[in-house]
Amino acid sequence: MIRLKTPEQIERMRLAGSIVAGCHREIAGMIKPGITTLEIDAFVEDMIRKQGAIPYTVGYNGYPFATCASVNDVIAHGFPNATPLQEGDIVTIDIVVEAGGYLGDSAWTYAVGEISESSRKLMNVTRECLDIGIEKAVAGNRIGDVMHALQQHAESSGFSVVRDLLGHGIGTELHEEPNISHVGKPGKGFRLKEGMVFTIEPMINEGTFYMQIDRDGWTCRTADGKRSAQYEHTIAITADGPLILTDQNG
Repeated sequence: MIRLKTPEQIERMRLAGSIVAGCHREIAGMIKPGITTLEIDAFVEDMIRKQGAIPYTVGYNGYPFATCASVNDVIAHGFPNATPLQEGDIVTIDIVVEAGGYLGDSAWTYAVGEISESSRKLMNVTRECLDIGIEKAVAGNRIGDVMHALQQHAESSGFSVVRDLLGHGIGTELHEEPNISHVGKPGKGFRLKEGMVFTIEPMINEGTFYMQIDRDGWTCRTADGKRSAQYEHTIAITADGPLILTDQNG
């Protein structure tokens, strides 16, 4: 069952979202060749706790870190580690914060130093896919229409959309109904209603959309070893249109 949020609950979710956004603003200036994702993870956990909030993923289903750090061909759920990032890498940092009992969730892909034109195009198109999804996420639209537009943009640009990892409802729990695929058919799926709060988080690959999972049970990689990018916001459906709860410009 989809749990619709009241305006008051949505306002409470903005606190968690603002902390997530603040973390991303800070680490944007930290990511450069030589830094490790383990150092980034420690910084994020410290920043969250200093604000009286909780890094939600620590211990979530046994996951040990405050962030997911996914480098190059890793699509999602990569473990932070002590390997220095290298010039030309791309890295996605995914952060979930609990504040006042409510959650915020956002992932962002960052360039490490100077990157190739192909990687820059991948990042730009993925960000555009997120923007398209949010723009069309208005009350009355069907989710199939929203995601079809996103999918068409990715595929017309020469990329593929990951099928096996989903967006999700969010509130007092990280994964609430509905589960949301980032591919869709026009006129299909549920209608968006005021009070829905969920993530839009397209994961876009250079090559095939197929993926494989490492032996750690978490790390999801592209099946062909090509690169993947992801941008994610937590949004609320309101009478005034989609409200980005993890807006880094807020």
